[in-house]
Amino acid sequence: MKPFAEEILEGIPTQIPEQKPIEPSINHAPKRKDILNSEEKKLALRNALRYFPKHQHAELIIEFLNELKIYGRIYMHRYRPNHEIIARPISEYPGKCLEAKAIMLMIQNNLSLAVAQHPHELITYGGNGSVFQNWIQYRLTMKYLSEMTEEQTLVMNSGHPQGLFPSHKDAPRVVISNGMMIPNYSKPDDWEKFNALGVTQYGQMTAGSYMYIGPQGIVHGTTLTVLNAIRKMTKQDTPAKGRLFVTAGLGGMSGAQPKAGNIAGVISVTAEINPKAAKTRHDQGWVDEVIEDLDVLCKRVKRAKSDAEVVSIAYLGNIVDVWEKFNSENIHIDLGSDQTSLHNPWAGGYYPVGQSFEDSNEMMASNPELFKKKVQESLIRHAAAIQMSTDKGTYFFDYGNAFLLEATRAGAALRSENGDDFIYPSYIQDILGPMCFDFGFGPFRWVCASGEQSDLDKTDEIACVVLEEMMRTSPPEIKQQMADNIQWIKGARENQLVVGSKARILYADAEGRMKIAEAFNQAIRENKIGPVILGRDHHDVSGTDSPYRETSNIYDGSRYTADMAIQNVIGDSFRGATWVSIHNGGGVGWGEVINGGFGMLIDGSENSSKYIKQMLHWDVNNGIARRSWARNENANFAIERAMEKEPLLKVTMPQKVEDDLLSKLDFS
Repeated sequence: MKPFAEEILEGIPTQIPEQKPIEPSINHAPKRKDILNSEEKKLALRNALRYFPKHQHAELIIEFLNELKIYGRIYMHRYRPNHEIIARPISEYPGKCLEAKAIMLMIQNNLSLAVAQHPHELITYGGNGSVFQNWIQYRLTMKYLSEMTEEQTLVMNSGHPQGLFPSHKDAPRVVISNGMMIPNYSKPDDWEKFNALGVTQYGQMTAGSYMYIGPQGIVHGTTLTVLNAIRKMTKQDTPAKGRLFVTAGLGGMSGAQPKAGNIAGVISVTAEINPKAAKTRHDQGWVDEVIEDLDVLCKRVKRAKSDAEVVSIAYLGNIVDVWEKFNSENIHIDLGSDQTSLHNPWAGGYYPVGQSFEDSNEMMASNPELFKKKVQESLIRHAAAIQMSTDKGTYFFDYGNAFLLEATRAGAALRSENGDDFIYPSYIQDILGPMCFDFGFGPFRWVCASGEQSDLDKTDEIACVVLEEMMRTSPPEIKQQMADNIQWIKGARENQLVVGSKARILYADAEGRMKIAEAFNQAIRENKIGPVILGRDHHDVSGTDSPYRETSNIYDGSRYTADMAIQNVIGDSFRGATWVSIHNGGGVGWGEVINGGFGMLIDGSENSSKYIKQMLHWDVNNGIARRSWARNENANFAIERAMEKEPLLKVTMPQKVEDDLLSKLDFS
């Protein structure tokens, strides 16, 4: 076996390597439906063989056709690397450029067995959120990164490394696009077809832009959501203990809910149909108990409510059965959501009630139309059970994973009277949008490139000191946000949130992100810590246009536009980002959202200080300005405050139109 660095530098092997068996212990992606005709299958093979010399085509073509038949995709399993894929210390990566090594670290973290949902199919999370389409793309990309200088930029098109192009030191080292289809060719079946052809992929956002840090990110977002949901439905001083949170999905959406429930201090029940996903979260300590019997579950929940426990329970079965059973047993649900991957409803994101996991997987490949029918029938039952519970006082919020959208498409009566909104709010529409995003607070991430726990501990301490200092002079409007995140960062290590790279996430505004990042940069300069990689999630202020999630609290009609996300990426690219990415899809499905992302390595230099100020300020305030223009009051407050702090910032402000003027007009 070749040493790690040597295998990276090799890229595509000159000799065809030995076949690699499919490992049954690994969680694998379900078979994709057979959507290509004979001529299209020929094209898929031509496309796959482009990476290889002609004398190898006769041997590989048979194998790739077989993969297409068995899996519905050409993954090139034979070319899985021999080296272990984990987030190594940055010093272990071969290369000429520290920034390129940082990107290699993040790519490997996204595909690590501890992090990725379907690692051998190169899927990080969400059922189909890919880093690459096949293993040759991984090999070639890592080789390019190992050769890259500070005068080059790598262009990535839906997992395919188009090549290294001359640029300059201040340019992004990598520019990524995923799934950017012509709008009329951006429906679910289009994705199935063009992905099978090998010409596009669904990158999610943090998967396809190499910034996924495991379930921690979703834990934080879910924790804040649950805390603020309780605040919305109760008096401020009402304890969370004894309250029941019911949700679903421990696989594709990272399985964050049970850990978040524990941190928020509630009882959580999370249904999961896949035994491997439930076992993984239990083994990781993210869920306390696994129960397979509904009657046993009811008894356990009643006891937990009676004793006001803080406990997380996974139910190995279908979520519809849980809602219906709790209704019949009169078990009151305080909070409800659904966190299955419903942006991917026909290919493993959601499983129909009344049949096994195995039978469902067989049906989605062999009889996709019947599977779709079963899913839609299940969604209608699911929605009806939720309605029965909300009639009794449950607060249900959509997690923005397309539950309400797909249930409505299935025939459930979930639209509000205006025909545009839903009867239940998105968690961003009702909670995180007005409470966090409008003020500029969103998921700021960092990764300690050294891989040392001591570096992560020091960055936690630095961030906490910065936030506490800022809170002393914070206006009342944002003191709760500051307090929640100080509490989070103080308990971060205790809650054992790290999976994969030594990473952290917290919600911060532009000022907070810049001050924390500059404090990190100073610590690097003083050799107290190693280099740090900055990034964010897509559940943020400005990087994502998504009408049913990130921009669901935009009410001027522009929530269906995507100018903000495009502008965000362009602006990041010339203000100092190490890499930038733009994606069709992320969290709510292909064709339903445009996501922009970035990563930035800071190394203690003056250049890093310059980039921190330039880029992080823009990355947040671009979104606040758009939210302000939509007449969001909290965003107006935030952008006016930002303009006071930065004289070069001048934003067009909206004028309010009085309702009585409109009421006097004849619109007939």
